[in-house]
Amino acid sequence: MGEISFRLNGQTVRVADAEPHTTLLSWLRQQGLTGSKEGCAEGECGACAVLLLRPDGSGSRLEAVNGCLLLLPSLAGQEVWTVEGLAQGRALHPVQEAMLQGGSQCGYCTPGFVVSMAAEYYRKNREGFDLEALSGNLCRCTGYRPIRDAAFALGRPSQTDPLAQRLALPAQAPESLEYSPPTGAAPASEPWRFYRPVSLKELFQTLAQHPSAKLVAGGTDWVVEVNQRAARAGVQVDLSQIPELQTLAWTDAYVEIGAGVTLSEAERWLEGRIPLLAGWFPLFASRLIRNRATLGGNLGTASPIGDSPPVLLALGASLVLVSAKGERVVALEHFFTGYRQTLLQPGELIKAVRIPLPLLPESRFYKVSKRPMDDISTVAMGVALSRSRSGQVETIRIGLGGVAATPVRAYQTEAFLLGKPWDESSLRKAVQVIKAEFQPIDDHRGSAAYRTAMLGSLLWKFYSETQGVMA
Repeated sequence: MGEISFRLNGQTVRVADAEPHTTLLSWLRQQGLTGSKEGCAEGECGACAVLLLRPDGSGSRLEAVNGCLLLLPSLAGQEVWTVEGLAQGRALHPVQEAMLQGGSQCGYCTPGFVVSMAAEYYRKNREGFDLEALSGNLCRCTGYRPIRDAAFALGRPSQTDPLAQRLALPAQAPESLEYSPPTGAAPASEPWRFYRPVSLKELFQTLAQHPSAKLVAGGTDWVVEVNQRAARAGVQVDLSQIPELQTLAWTDAYVEIGAGVTLSEAERWLEGRIPLLAGWFPLFASRLIRNRATLGGNLGTASPIGDSPPVLLALGASLVLVSAKGERVVALEHFFTGYRQTLLQPGELIKAVRIPLPLLPESRFYKVSKRPMDDISTVAMGVALSRSRSGQVETIRIGLGGVAATPVRAYQTEAFLLGKPWDESSLRKAVQVIKAEFQPIDDHRGSAAYRTAMLGSLLWKFYSETQGVMA
């Protein structure tokens, strides 16, 4: 209970005195590994990026993740590399060498860029360099052109590269963990505890003892609260190593994505087979975040501006909920019961998301935000449509975020369009229906009037993009 052990830059380290809310970034800097920087403490700038070893078939892969959002106990039994661990003695890593050729000025962001570039450098079967790998790294002085040039100049790892050799071997399967710091590191009334179960059975045993425990999936929401608002939980339970939450299945009736599957893993597995998700993935935060964030976590926060609910509502998704008593399936449209509230019962959690098949043939996702990438939505809309051969609307689902206390379906607008021709006359009337259907609020991201106007504009945009396409 009193020790965390993991491998850091190829060496085993043991930690016995860290408070369970300690982030990897904070701990690294306390150890003198100051290459990883804190720029935002919310996973937006990428200055804290580190490499985390993940299973990948018979071998392993390296994923760049935000060190500021990794709780130190969650790393027990895993392997991590920081920018300091890439060089071999005095010989710089090829990525570091490439960045020396004009890719760095003040250098504050450079270690994070190097780490993200290294993850792409070692990606299996890579052809060229995917700049999406750098989507979570921000630079304020160098400019992105020389950084891009450095990325494009990279070749492939040599056969003697130590990290490439490590990736040919499987990642160690993390064991269950119960960690509690020494007495005195937490309020005396109830010492802080951190659990990491490796099965649903073990999870429910833990929840039976600690029913008010904080469940942590990828940590991309909760650890922001820890960092910026000093949020604390007496008991935290890490869900990342529970195989029953890592399922991926494509059946005749539905596609199932486990609640614990990271968005990057889901994106790789789907390979664009669900176009609405394929269009949405790049707009969800950044690659660094998607390497940790999960659908279960995004839905479980019940945020009215979360990006996944509008998409999944348009897809007609259902949720598989599980507790010690068994499973039940509920439609996503009934899951949200109020602001930041869901119908989850005590001891119950999201096990998987099910998307029914066949998919509706026409779909789009739109996100209105202050910048096009890596931002929070002001208004989000997912739309899916099928039409008859004569052009009438057979089925339409419109999922929305940012216009009510919960993510919502535009039922009135859907009902108005059902059976009508998909033409300009119908859409002009539908725009007025959807603008009257909701009463959004004013906040710092946008006024109620602006949000209302966006509802009409986005519906019209969907029409303009699909009017010439017949199902």
